Amino acid sequence: MKADHALRERRTLLRAAAFLSAAAATGCAGADRTLATGRRATPPAPPAPPVPPASPVAGAQAARRPETSAYRLRPLTGYGPPGARRAKPPVRRRPILRLPARPRTMALTFDDGPDPRYTPQVLRVLREHDILATFFVCGQMAVDHKGLLREMADEGHVIGNHTWTHPQLLQTSRADARAEMERTSEVIEDATGTPPEWFRAPYGAWNRAIFELGAHMNMEPMGWTVDSLDWRTPGTSIVVERVLKGAGPGVVVLAHDAGGDRTQTVRALRRYLPRLIDKGYHFTQPRRQDF
Repeated sequence: MKADHALRERRTLLRAAAFLSAAAATGCAGADRTLATGRRATPPAPPAPPVPPASPVAGAQAARRPETSAYRLRPLTGYGPPGARRAKPPVRRRPILRLPARPRTMALTFDDGPDPRYTPQVLRVLREHDILATFFVCGQMAVDHKGLLREMADEGHVIGNHTWTHPQLLQTSRADARAEMERTSEVIEDATGTPPEWFRAPYGAWNRAIFELGAHMNMEPMGWTVDSLDWRTPGTSIVVERVLKGAGPGVVVLAHDAGGDRTQTVRALRRYLPRLIDKGYHFTQPRRQDF
């Protein structure tokens, strides 16, 4: 009897093994695992879809794609990750002519440079009196004197955009005006690592298109309050008199460090700066958060 019982158990085990092998071969092993463990088996993941081969036409188009300026690739509303971008400035109807009126505070600005003959002299005078200014540079001058731009930036001066060739923008097409402004911004950013935040139209000539272009390029329009008229070379004493007479809270003084013989500009700067300091004046720079 014991032998017959053992034989029956052996046959049962052999049949169970055969059943499990057949189930595995037909994809039913999961069901047997469910029976054996009491848990529902996880179905296998579907196979990944095949990756289509790269299109030779698309590859050829990519190879022919022209290089694009890094400046133009950036979004027009600011730089950096979306959460850190500053909003672009509003499209203004008139330029900013003066700074917020703080007691005995004014600003110095210089246009048309940099010029290797006069800009270093202006920087030297400012350094002697520990004064910061704003320089609105022309791209055709700046591109060959990036070292002067870096010196300005390293010393803390603000560098603004004054177009590439100093054209009369009211007689320029929108496309040409944009090119003038973009090319200059590229040079400034290449030299200093920072794009300009301020723009001054040559001759103080503004229209709606120029305000719109400046805003899209993330620049505020800056004018002036007092024109020294140093570009006329009227004499050092006359330049000094104009600046001293026009001094006041929030005043923005316009002078030039290029565009002609600027000897009188440098001499006048050496004379009126100490007198303004003795009167208690401080010198500041434009800040976007003030407008």
